[in-house]
Amino acid sequence: MSASDNTAATNPPPAKGRKAFIPLECNPEVMTALVQKLGVSTNLAFHDVYSIDEPELLSFVPRPAYALLLVFPVTEKYEKDKRAEEANRSPYTGRGDGEDVIWFKQTIKNACGMFGVLHGVCNGAARSFIRPGSDLDNLLQEAIPLLPDARAELIESSSALESAHQSAANEGSSSVPDAEVDVDLHYICFVKSTTNNHLYELDGSRKGPYDRGDLGPDDDVLSERALNVIRAFIDREEGGNLNFSLVALAPSLD
Repeated sequence: MSASDNTAATNPPPAKGRKAFIPLECNPEVMTALVQKLGVSTNLAFHDVYSIDEPELLSFVPRPAYALLLVFPVTEKYEKDKRAEEANRSPYTGRGDGEDVIWFKQTIKNACGMFGVLHGVCNGAARSFIRPGSDLDNLLQEAIPLLPDARAELIESSSALESAHQSAANEGSSSVPDAEVDVDLHYICFVKSTTNNHLYELDGSRKGPYDRGDLGPDDDVLSERALNVIRAFIDREEGGNLNFSLVALAPSLD
């Protein structure tokens, strides 16, 4: 399920005049370099997930897994299903320390990879790996009390985030596309909340976080309960599209 030569972008594009980033390659080394540059401990890293159905291959991923990034081609069916699910939903207005998860609204074109990574490291138990006083810690502490629109402006204005993303985007093994290019791959992130043990789907291009159900207190995002949610998502799209890729955030192997 590796997609080390793929890049991903947001759908739909942001409003005219908004920032655009070079699409982030779906490469665990690139993602790890990005978050560690921002202030995440070297004890945490991203890892390719080669299979969610073969225990032997799944065993290569260190546990516990704190977040799971799903990269997939945006299809007409996906867009139709998303519109139906969002139709009667009000925009998310959560903020503050009482949130089950922190969600970032995406307004930067081609930045869904970065937003997926941010959602992974800023939620659940992974948050404890952010070094106090680092760029990411300062950004997170400033973002927590803000409403989603203000958070989006904060992300857009962060020079530290832009610099780290630019550096990581140029480190990949594939050719670097232009920031304004239209890319048909998209990232979403699944995390486990430490407040209620629920699995959340986080996508900055949607109206807010989606609660995908309860996980047991000892379950991580690669537990069978969580993987059933992922399998259902994949099976919904073209009967299990082989272009799906998965990357897990988990303890470093070093």
